[in-house]
Amino acid sequence: MRLPRTAHTGRPWRIHEIAGDFTVEDVWALPTPGGPDDLAKLVDQIAGGMHDGVNGDTPVTRLLFAVRWRLGELLGWDRPEAGIDSRTPSLLDRLPADLKEGPRRPVDLGSSPFTSLYETHDEWAAEMANKTVHAVLHLAWVEAGPPGRYRAQMAVLVRPNGRLGRLYMFAIKPIRYFWVYPALIRTIGRTWRTQARMREG
Repeated sequence: MRLPRTAHTGRPWRIHEIAGDFTVEDVWALPTPGGPDDLAKLVDQIAGGMHDGVNGDTPVTRLLFAVRWRLGELLGWDRPEAGIDSRTPSLLDRLPADLKEGPRRPVDLGSSPFTSLYETHDEWAAEMANKTVHAVLHLAWVEAGPPGRYRAQMAVLVRPNGRLGRLYMFAIKPIRYFWVYPALIRTIGRTWRTQARMREG
């Protein structure tokens, strides 16, 4: 379910301290029911999907991702010189001292373009950058339903790179809403349910 931006901006997440110049592009509720301490399990699941290159659960979605990566290769959008610490500084440089110096659980994202920024009891954030945008994926763990029941919500924050970035975000908006996010959320929910059954059994 898509949520209003205020579902993200109206809560005191730590990401506000470091990404105030980013725009909240999308906020979604994720089908991941759990207890108050389960965010780390979801982070591991998402990281595993990134590590393994999971790009959706339908042929159409996989085709869209393949086209995007091919375009990026042809147009040079994803070259190292367009990424973090080359074209744009990492948000790691903006982390408050307690997040920067505190214990950091390693989150292996494999060859994914994303880099983990920080993880707390109820938040995880990762960043990526290319020639079009600097983006943040933010997962939050919120109470929902009966007392003691929680689920995740996912926010995507972006800072477009000039006119190209703004045109790119405008062009892919219907693709994100009609194909990419629905397929991604289905995959997250199905994997969460499967792993929950394995933990219980």
